[in-house]
Amino acid sequence: MLTVLGVPTAPERVPWWRAVAAVASGALPCLAFPAPALWWFAYVALVPWILLLRSAPTGRRAALEGWLGGAGFVFAVHHWLLPSLHVFLFALAALLGLLWIPWALLVRELLGGRPGGVRAGAALVLVPAGWLLSELARSWNGLGGPWGLLGASQWQVAPALRLASVGGVWLVGLLVVAVNCALALIVTAPGAARAAALAGVTGCAVLTGAVWLWAPRPEVSGVLRVAVVQPGTVEDGPDGAERRFAAGERLTGTLAGLSPTGSLAGLRPDLVVWGESSVGEDLTARPDLARRLAALSARVGAPLLVNVDARATDRPGIRKSAVLVGPAGPTGDRYDKMRLVPFGEYVPARELLGWATSVGKAADENRVPGDAQVLMELPGRADVRLGPLVCFESAFPDMSRRLVRDGAAVLIDQSATSSFQDGWAPAQHASLSALRAAETGRPEVHAALTGISAVHGPSGERIGSALSTSARTARVYEVPLARGTTLYVRFGDWAVGAALAALAAYCTASGARAVRDSLRTPVPAPSAPPARTVRGSAARRAR
Repeated sequence: MLTVLGVPTAPERVPWWRAVAAVASGALPCLAFPAPALWWFAYVALVPWILLLRSAPTGRRAALEGWLGGAGFVFAVHHWLLPSLHVFLFALAALLGLLWIPWALLVRELLGGRPGGVRAGAALVLVPAGWLLSELARSWNGLGGPWGLLGASQWQVAPALRLASVGGVWLVGLLVVAVNCALALIVTAPGAARAAALAGVTGCAVLTGAVWLWAPRPEVSGVLRVAVVQPGTVEDGPDGAERRFAAGERLTGTLAGLSPTGSLAGLRPDLVVWGESSVGEDLTARPDLARRLAALSARVGAPLLVNVDARATDRPGIRKSAVLVGPAGPTGDRYDKMRLVPFGEYVPARELLGWATSVGKAADENRVPGDAQVLMELPGRADVRLGPLVCFESAFPDMSRRLVRDGAAVLIDQSATSSFQDGWAPAQHASLSALRAAETGRPEVHAALTGISAVHGPSGERIGSALSTSARTARVYEVPLARGTTLYVRFGDWAVGAALAALAAYCTASGARAVRDSLRTPVPAPSAPPARTVRGSAARRAR
């Protein structure tokens, strides 16, 4: 309780609308992601939230509004999970929203009041770094993984993709937040701070231009013809897996008459890719399915990369595996999905959170993750090694980077978003391939069971047209191969390291300043004992 002239007063009330504004302003950036895909909006979407936080009356209030805004952001970007997770999505958003509290405190500390030029300049570095810290924390697979990173909203912007080739999606996100911070300063700050903000915006533009002009570009070295087979939605039922297999088999058969030289009939593929969970039985347990796939490969004249979602006969548990099949049957190349979708493919701490299966569509049984990433040799093309990913794994920059460092010429992501067919999930997922391709300088094929399927070239550019969620077809894409390496593949997450170093330096300086101020504060002298007088001593002796 506050006191004025020794009289207790009630604490100042914070208007109720600030809490509502925090949730709403935190949710605004979702419009920059697919499906709306208003990429330009990302550069102003954080400004209302920043203005709210800088005016928070106390640090505690800023922390609350940072948490509420973070929860609003998580819920908005992942709202399409609501039919599956139900009430659990609210709990998840509330949990992950806590990760934005440090960022909110940084915003209030650096942008609150009337910042000078030095504080404004520091804010242009530290506020983006604080946002990145939140993204890094939630990128842990157990917290949902790096889905909805702010930099990923720029997947269709060529200059942003060039930045990704230098510093990954992290560098793009840092630049986006820096622009938002600068705009907030321009709107609110006086004199020197406004000049620093304008200099910051100019610096972002100069950096983007320099990267565009001088960063190494992938050098096209050939073409790989890849057929993507998208059978579309198949109704669930006891024979759903068999009907899905038959639909993929029928569509793949339409590729059998294509010419290898590119006549009017079309182009014969070098590889055929099926989506995630396209085969619902283990091929060892069902040799008849293996024979059908081998015969199909022989007819088409190309190996098939299918995805088996089944309980293995030689190992315990259910796995999701990319399996390469040639005319003689499975080649032996197999990759088991390593990073599983929380709740969708396993329930974290099932003993504690197993009740989620009764509330939403959480996995009844945990899938078993793979042990290591795998490169696959493409039969007939000694110059091509495939780097398989399964669905959710295309969200992780480190996985595609590792495959390319090991020698992958093409990244292939087998996906299925049929549970979210009418939401934003298919478009959000397909857009990730552009980022991974730009980061690594290698093309990526995103083959979705029910759409959206898309192919992106080594600079992140779209190759051909995407297959929408309503398409049921097989389409051949001429995928450009590339040689050389990007700076991101070579140096990795250097932008992350630089941001964390800046935060560490700030925390160290703030701590040292606090210690110095405490040492300079004069320590009050101890009160002197009461003076002893002759009269007082005589009185005590008399008693």
